[in-house]
Amino acid sequence: MARKTFALLLASTLSLSLFALAEGTRTWEQSKFEELTKGTAKGIALRSEGGLELAPAFKALTTTPSTYIWSIASDSAGNIYAATGSPARVYRITPDGQATTIFEPQELQVQSLVVDKSGIVYAATAPDGKVYRLEPAKAGAKTSWSATPYFDPGSKYIWDLVLDLAGTLYVATGDRGEIFKVGPNGQHSLFFKSDEVHIRALALDPKGNLIAGSDGSGLVYRIAPNGEAFVLYSAPKKEITALAIDGAGNIYAAGAGEKRPGGTPQQIGIMIGPPAQNAPAPGGNINPAAVPGAPAMPFPAPGLGATGGSEIYRIAPDGAPARLWSSHDDLVYALGFDQHGRLLAGTGNRGHIFAINGVDDFTDLIKASATQITAFAAAPGGGLYASSSNLGKIFVLGPGPEAEGIYESDVFDAHVFSLWGRASVRGTGNSANSKVEFYARSGNVDNPDRNWSPWTRVDLAAGSELKVPPARFVQWKSVLRAGNPAPRVDDVLLNYLPKNVPPEIDEITVQPGYRYQPIPHVTGSEPPAPGQPRFDPPPPAIRDRDSVGIRWQAHDDNDDQLVYTVYYRGDGESRWLLLKSNLSDRYYSFDASLLPDGGYTVKVIASDAPSHSPGEALYADRVSSRFEVDSTSPVIDNLTAALDGKRIRVRFRASDSFSPIKRAEYSLDGGDWQFIEPAGQLSDSKTEDYDFRADVPQPETAPAPMAESTGNDHVVVVRAYDRFDNLATAKTVLRGK
Repeated sequence: MARKTFALLLASTLSLSLFALAEGTRTWEQSKFEELTKGTAKGIALRSEGGLELAPAFKALTTTPSTYIWSIASDSAGNIYAATGSPARVYRITPDGQATTIFEPQELQVQSLVVDKSGIVYAATAPDGKVYRLEPAKAGAKTSWSATPYFDPGSKYIWDLVLDLAGTLYVATGDRGEIFKVGPNGQHSLFFKSDEVHIRALALDPKGNLIAGSDGSGLVYRIAPNGEAFVLYSAPKKEITALAIDGAGNIYAAGAGEKRPGGTPQQIGIMIGPPAQNAPAPGGNINPAAVPGAPAMPFPAPGLGATGGSEIYRIAPDGAPARLWSSHDDLVYALGFDQHGRLLAGTGNRGHIFAINGVDDFTDLIKASATQITAFAAAPGGGLYASSSNLGKIFVLGPGPEAEGIYESDVFDAHVFSLWGRASVRGTGNSANSKVEFYARSGNVDNPDRNWSPWTRVDLAAGSELKVPPARFVQWKSVLRAGNPAPRVDDVLLNYLPKNVPPEIDEITVQPGYRYQPIPHVTGSEPPAPGQPRFDPPPPAIRDRDSVGIRWQAHDDNDDQLVYTVYYRGDGESRWLLLKSNLSDRYYSFDASLLPDGGYTVKVIASDAPSHSPGEALYADRVSSRFEVDSTSPVIDNLTAALDGKRIRVRFRASDSFSPIKRAEYSLDGGDWQFIEPAGQLSDSKTEDYDFRADVPQPETAPAPMAESTGNDHVVVVRAYDRFDNLATAKTVLRGK
């Protein structure tokens, strides 16, 4: 959906006299789901397409002594029955929240339960559990409950129960992946056996087929009343954690966990024991040591500890599958429908309830005060009951919206002291008889609790001025109240003007003997967002003795465009001379021969003029460390060569106008270069004298004509380098006699 934003001018009544204007008015906009999740919502739902709306009413009905609630069911009067663990109990909870324990088994968990139309409860325990039949019996004014074993599948785990219209009970088990069928008269039989380890979830479609989800390969089965099975879908996830079927016959399946090669099942265990002092972390352990003498054993709880997030799939009546929703952070434990037929997903381990509207279209409805939302059941008046684990609570969801919802944005950092202008709030319900109220506050520390300005209401119908003090940080708040039309906030945009601050030059590096290659500029690239660091790749440096390379680092807290000017000054000079102006790059190379030999410093001036009106630019400068330029070669004087017995004595002087002589070498008759020391041994002066003797090479036998022409002549070549590797050479010929 196209999003329009309205650029509003700052109020003319606001004083700008204290501000050196930055690069015009800037905006902070929030509308996307990823942006809004950074704020704090209470009674507010966040839409995946962006925007805020009132969440369904959501209140806690009761908190049980048990840590885990695995399954809930409701009867025609709105009473809730909860299957729990740690400790294992079945609770009966009235619509007003009064809870009574009606069953305390010896097993460690009550994993699943269902209620038939006459109010009889069937509860399954685990591990090594059974199905119990719980029946109410009135004794005077009180109702007591009897519990009798109803069916023993002989399996390690019982995961789910479902009743058909005829009163037949289907029992999903683990360890051998079997489903049993138990008739109203108690007769039972093996209905289906899979090659999976666990059958986790069951549901009945409108045609009376049993839909089953497995753990191991993430299979969704359709099993006809005669027991004939067909795999409808092999999910990308290893475990089907929940199933739901709408009136049109669409099957919704939630998958979690990563498949292992070959479909090897991954056992995910927690420790189940008597109630501990502290509830465990998701997929963690209840510490049996917290209760002296408490037994504990590993128990593969559904979905707990699964990695890789979770997905929801829709399988159409014709069998075509589609992925509707996925999350890397949330695991789906329960699926259900609200009074409008919208699919709801109860998740962990952040305790969120999502409404799934379509493919990748969802609404984050609720954040519960518990770790996992584990089950849904019908509530009176079109609402839903929702159960949770860590802690074991029962909530009522809907059917109507919250009367009021409050959303506080995250804190926005303008990075510099800023003037806050107008707000543009797009949505519904923000007219004169508004159901949407908008507030703002500002401060100069990142924590609003540390002496920020108070929340100030923004009149959306008359100018929308924020009227908060100029400051570095800002935050907005929206209050939505139920009404017709329903209030909604689609987009919030705040205008602000940063105070202009001068740029800063962080460092300057000068490298004589190097040249920087230009970096091609990519046209059409956008500058970084305000406050985001700008990355300039370092220019490639090439060794070039005839060049001097200068580069510098600079930044501007307003993120203004900068332009640079480079000056130089020689030792003992007072004036700065222009080297180059109007540079946009942060480096510059020049020919070293442009400067006489000597010592120099450079000064770089940075200006934010490209981002400001004439006369309003700010500047910064920095001076480099001293460096030296020497592009003139040394001079070799007084080169002589003479025979001294059987050796050749060579003398010469090497001198340089600026830098010391670094080294000297000689070559005799085209031979290899040989290092020679100056007369004083140390080479540390601008003038060095050399006096050395070299052995006369023995000539090879040559034809008579050539021998006569060459005689005993010798060629002596010397060369000298200064500290900057400038080279001087000289040659002399020693004539034979």
